[in-house]
Amino acid sequence: MWDLLLKGGWLMVPIVFCSILAVAIIIERLFFYSRLKGNPQKVTMQIIDLVRRNRIKEAIEVCEKKTTPVNSVLKAGLFNYDQPKDIVKEAIENVSLYEIPRLEKNINILGTLAHISPLLGLLGTVVGLVKCFYVIEQKSATVGVVNPADLAGGIWEALLTTVAGLTVAIIAYIAYNYFVSVTNNLVLSSERAATELIEALEERRSSEI
Repeated sequence: MWDLLLKGGWLMVPIVFCSILAVAIIIERLFFYSRLKGNPQKVTMQIIDLVRRNRIKEAIEVCEKKTTPVNSVLKAGLFNYDQPKDIVKEAIENVSLYEIPRLEKNINILGTLAHISPLLGLLGTVVGLVKCFYVIEQKSATVGVVNPADLAGGIWEALLTTVAGLTVAIIAYIAYNYFVSVTNNLVLSSERAATELIEALEERRSSEI
């Protein structure tokens, strides 16, 4: 494997760096999202039921059992349960401004790696072909005969960088789309939970009047 990397030329260095960075981000994000596993809709229904029964303290305790975007959003709203609707919304939005960047952390970097890796591979291909044509020109001018072995180095570099770049890009792009999908689902669940909580609090306030 090391011999193949060496034959790929100096452009294998940034490609290998991209692969290491992509793997590190993928592992970090998988670990992060694994801690958020659960059923947001079930938690939301449980919280709404407690709110309708005027058991706010218990609802807050449920939210504090696990740190997830949905729980954080619901907890922010519950802490302001006796405030006007606008204040409750503002509290929820403030928490969202903190939670959403946590969900999207490093995903854009992964998307960038998915785009630049094949470009680095393509650049390696071009560099390898340039070397091949340079050898052909030099051999033709001096010896007059070009040996296939003389072109092997340039061809190796051209093929290896392309393969390496595409491999990194495919893995990074699949992971990027998966993480974007997970993030979008969590954001939508949080927005839905916030809307249902605000409605439940309004119903509770109306029933007390």
